[in-house]
Amino acid sequence: MHSYDYVIIGGGSAGCTLAARLSEDPDVSVCLLEAGPKDTSPLIHMPLGFAELGEKHKVNWAFNTVPQKGLNGRRGYQPRGRTLGGSSSINAMIYIRGHRSDYDNWEKMGAKGWGWDDVLPYFKKSEHHEAGADAFHGQGGPLNVMALRSPNPIAEHFLEASDQLQLPKTSDFNGAQFEGTGRYEVTQKGGQRCSAAKAYLTPNLARRNLSVITDAHVLKINVENNKATSVTYKVKKTEHTVTANREILLSAGAFGSPHILLLSGIGAKDELAAHGIDCVHELPGVGKNLHDHLDYIMSYKTDNTDAIGRSFIGWMKVIKGLFEYATKKTGMFTTNIAEVGGFYRSDPDIKVPDLQMHFLVTLVDDHGRIVHKGHGYSCHVCVLRPKSRGHVGLASADPFDDPLIDPGFLNDDADMDVMLKGVRLMERMLESPAFDSIRGERLYTQGMVTDEDWREEIRNRADTVYHPVGTCKMGTDKMAVVGTDLKVHGLKGLRVVDASIMPQLNSGNTNAPTIMIAEKAADMIKSDAQRTPE
Repeated sequence: MHSYDYVIIGGGSAGCTLAARLSEDPDVSVCLLEAGPKDTSPLIHMPLGFAELGEKHKVNWAFNTVPQKGLNGRRGYQPRGRTLGGSSSINAMIYIRGHRSDYDNWEKMGAKGWGWDDVLPYFKKSEHHEAGADAFHGQGGPLNVMALRSPNPIAEHFLEASDQLQLPKTSDFNGAQFEGTGRYEVTQKGGQRCSAAKAYLTPNLARRNLSVITDAHVLKINVENNKATSVTYKVKKTEHTVTANREILLSAGAFGSPHILLLSGIGAKDELAAHGIDCVHELPGVGKNLHDHLDYIMSYKTDNTDAIGRSFIGWMKVIKGLFEYATKKTGMFTTNIAEVGGFYRSDPDIKVPDLQMHFLVTLVDDHGRIVHKGHGYSCHVCVLRPKSRGHVGLASADPFDDPLIDPGFLNDDADMDVMLKGVRLMERMLESPAFDSIRGERLYTQGMVTDEDWREEIRNRADTVYHPVGTCKMGTDKMAVVGTDLKVHGLKGLRVVDASIMPQLNSGNTNAPTIMIAEKAADMIKSDAQRTPE
């Protein structure tokens, strides 16, 4: 077929959700285009395997940013999923929604109908919460949410450190109490990754009205008479065009969605002209409002071989762990590495936590690209509601060139102030008596004393924790790209459905909110179709 009711660009968390929900109606035809390959790599489905899906793997876009002034001129690294499931196929599987005030703030910013009470039903609809349904959780949804099967004992030291510092505890970050230290729940099922593809797409691939095309690199969206009508893409060396009878749904992520809009002539006229692209629809907000969680990691060596590491004993544990995983789907290969963590306030006068920590049961350095011998553990801290803003733009008019990515990290001094407080809190936790029995050499930061020392260290080593949003902002102001129905302002037949529509970053990991956005969008799309028959 070359014509479908709906054409979805991007087979990531949002795209898989849309494809499954829209194809529930057997009278509706759906085409899903994904630039990457099928999600067949065993490294995707075995939870610990994501540690090997690094810079050079075919399922990772492995983007780099432009040099960041706030990071002493360094380029940041931005891994993003390039396969069915998108980043939900290569992430650390943490299930976090954020604080209810995040969504109420969206509504205050002009996103009417996207407050907490509006979005909670869609979080619940998407979820199968193994621990049970309640006021905050659902059961029966496609996305399986569970506690880790085989927690690593190293993580207990972080929980004990939190107690020693008299920090609050929580048993459920997505329940009644967001603030505090606790164990992360994960998107796994039976000890395997439950990506958006595994949850939504795989069970429905036999539907006759659903076509999934992988290795399909989108070149542009075609617009005629102010309506998006078709998508041109390339598989290998052959170009194809597929027509959307009803709508095109752009779900290529916070980097991919604005990039495709710009390549299609939708964006700021001056920017398009600079690359020789005709402006078919002027929309100055495309690619603007990029923001992300800037993150700093502290790492320690340890002699405790419970921590995952590279040594003779470590390799013996790997062999044993592989056998256990193959036979029982338990053991070390079910870990998501970031097993515990928490949400904290940098100042007691702040009402909502503005810091998040992820404690890692192994030593991670430079996104795992620097490998250390022996064993160790690490901890991340990130600024949850950054004020710094950047943008996504065109590096060239070639659709196969990476987008220009400028997160603008630490452009606003307020972010450094919060990060510094977060690093100081993290240091107190990691230097607490709870870690005395396992603490070895501290990497990079021995002898750090002054705030100025720490500021320089942050600029030298901080980077993303993989939560870019905002580049096709939802709202009503002149820089908004989509309305509250996610339709692109001023165009017919085109919506953006992914994390790029967030007017403001949620307080935490972004995968669960992205799936929620797609669930809510699917209902809006179905409702519109019922009101507007062909």
